[in-house]
Amino acid sequence: MAQAKVEIIDALRRTAKKLSSGNEYMWGHMGSCNCGNLVQEVTKRTKAEIHAYAMQGNGDWNEQLNEYCGISEMPIDMLIHEMLTSGFSLEDLQNLEKLSDKKILMRLPIENRYLRHNVRADVIVYLTEWANMLEEQLLDTIKLPEFLQEEKTLEYA
Repeated sequence: MAQAKVEIIDALRRTAKKLSSGNEYMWGHMGSCNCGNLVQEVTKRTKAEIHAYAMQGNGDWNEQLNEYCGISEMPIDMLIHEMLTSGFSLEDLQNLEKLSDKKILMRLPIENRYLRHNVRADVIVYLTEWANMLEEQLLDTIKLPEFLQEEKTLEYA
């Protein structure tokens, strides 16, 4: 699971917001699909650059993630490496492409758990819930000191 850190949560929320504001979405386009939109946010590369890098490899995001090699100099592997070093896992990206992470889906109301991987509105729901889950995990790690409040009596002159 992605690291529960502010940068990851922010990238997920920005991606969901851009998709809900009309950012280009096309599930069959490597730069405009579920992973492609998130990769745009994290790497600051354009959809065209991402698609061109991916087309130098074989298959869709899941196949390219399965074939990822950390020492390869293939452009798609360098993009994937950038995603991994930012705090995402290969499994996160595979699940995002199919909207299939059970931990995320189980947080949704039963009637909303059957997301379609190629529907913009469902991608937005998934990204938003993923960000919510990571935010809760992050907040659980924050320990605030206990402050002892001394009672003070006010003296009126």
